[in-house]
Amino acid sequence: MKKYITKGTVATAMLMLATFACKEKFLEIPATGQLAANLLTSKAGFDGLLLGTYAQLNARGFSQSASSYNWVRGSISGGDANKGSNSGDFNALTPYQTYGILPSSGEVTAKWNAMYEGVSRANIVLRAMPTAGTDVLAADKTRISAEARFLRGHYYFELKRAFNMVPYADETVDYGTVESIPNTVDIWSKIEADFKFAYDNLPVTQDAAGRANKWAAASYLAKVYMYEKNYAAAKTLFDLIIANGQTTNGKKYALVSSYAQVFNAANDNSEESIFATQAAANTGSSDNANPDLVLNFPYNTGSNGPAGCCGFFAPSFELANSFRVTATGLPLLDGSYNSSANQLKTDQGINSDATFTPDAGPVDPRLDWSLGRRGIPYLDWAVHPGLSWIRDQGFAGPYSPKKFIFYKSQDKTLTDGSSWTDGYSAINYDIIRFADVLLMAAEAEIEVGSLETARTYINMIRTRASNKAGFVKNADGTNAAQYIISNYTTPFADKAAARTAVQFERKLELSGEGHRFYDLVRWGVAAPVLNAFLAYESPKLSVGYGGAKFTAGKDEYMPIPQSQIDLQQVSGKSVLVQNPGY
Repeated sequence: MKKYITKGTVATAMLMLATFACKEKFLEIPATGQLAANLLTSKAGFDGLLLGTYAQLNARGFSQSASSYNWVRGSISGGDANKGSNSGDFNALTPYQTYGILPSSGEVTAKWNAMYEGVSRANIVLRAMPTAGTDVLAADKTRISAEARFLRGHYYFELKRAFNMVPYADETVDYGTVESIPNTVDIWSKIEADFKFAYDNLPVTQDAAGRANKWAAASYLAKVYMYEKNYAAAKTLFDLIIANGQTTNGKKYALVSSYAQVFNAANDNSEESIFATQAAANTGSSDNANPDLVLNFPYNTGSNGPAGCCGFFAPSFELANSFRVTATGLPLLDGSYNSSANQLKTDQGINSDATFTPDAGPVDPRLDWSLGRRGIPYLDWAVHPGLSWIRDQGFAGPYSPKKFIFYKSQDKTLTDGSSWTDGYSAINYDIIRFADVLLMAAEAEIEVGSLETARTYINMIRTRASNKAGFVKNADGTNAAQYIISNYTTPFADKAAARTAVQFERKLELSGEGHRFYDLVRWGVAAPVLNAFLAYESPKLSVGYGGAKFTAGKDEYMPIPQSQIDLQQVSGKSVLVQNPGY
């Protein structure tokens, strides 16, 4: 029987960690004398503390905007989606789509605290290692240390790309002095060192799904290199991962045959999953389910649709248009997908009981697995009825989220009915999946390798999407739209053309998965792309984008939380420097 990392299996560890959790300062002084030393230093104690460090990936108890999924900052700020619901519901998220985030935002503080909570938990594991008991063998020490450093690398990576300059503390730091640690030193080298240690010391396979292995560490290290524009080092690792990488369960990494199966809870921990948050349902508590997705369902669905709440994370008009293709199945890389001739027909402002015929295509088949639109079957629930499943079209637009949604046939089996909504599901979130790796590898090849190899990797993604068995079907078995997708059959003219192709492919393949904003910042194109997005999207909605503007040199990063600037002081002066523009 396959073992999984879930919160239910680490209840004792969580009780232990409650003693040490950071509260106000970015790392709090841990209490002492609360637990017998042998409980902490036994093999079981170390594994319990380590599993508690994994549990923080979901940032439970903080905010949906704080989790490792990043659907708020990565996708809403990136133009994949509008906040959704209506203007009054969880309106603390609206500034993420208008680029009006303030240092006083509780959501900003939640992200900071949640990620430093993860850092603190990893440091606790590493700090206790020298006192390990006799039942902790040398191999155990190496593995546990490597997993802890992998996770610390993840949490600092999240902090780095969210806030840029952040204070750094490892297990050797006296937590009594954390208020004196500045945020004036770049931490990329520290993040690299953690993932490099993990890569060198983690086993190729693990004994439980969800634990990081050697190849997860290699993938993350290569991703860090991409952010640093060290393409040669990234390419070296990507070559190894693509040729030799394997999942925790020993399967070689590959694309699953059907795009839809990437987001199906029944297919979690597939050969495409490199590192994922783990979720489980019907374990006696919704605490083991995925808390990050609970808001992101169509609204007011009743018995005909999933969850019944809450209408957040509504895919944008601009994203939907991006799936328009030419008659031969290639994307409109010139941006003409937003022109009046090519933009998708929608039911904006049309009642559900009024006649409406959905846009028939031609479209990329990933469109109807990436968002719900009127007239198209919504998984196995019903044909999407349009307006009646949208809380406020004037604020959200006409589309519903569709990735990471449970099927009707899975309700009460792969969802947890013990809470206020069935939206607590067993669906994992892949922090890194193989398609992501292939597309990053294509980028690296463009910069320091072969344009032809890059084209091969991009075409692998497109070939999977072209699997007709995975197209959305009507009840009579016909395709729900004219789905056409083809490969790039001629060589890219130059690096610029290749970059355009791979960047657009990431937009389509990874939409709604929390990557888009960070990709745009990484590529150095966030300001022109997102201001063009605002110019197109905001007139489509009556409210939601008032005053929205992306300011280059400021909005690439969130502000340092004002509460932390106020707390981290020496001799009455803050040691933290606020990010530019705030």
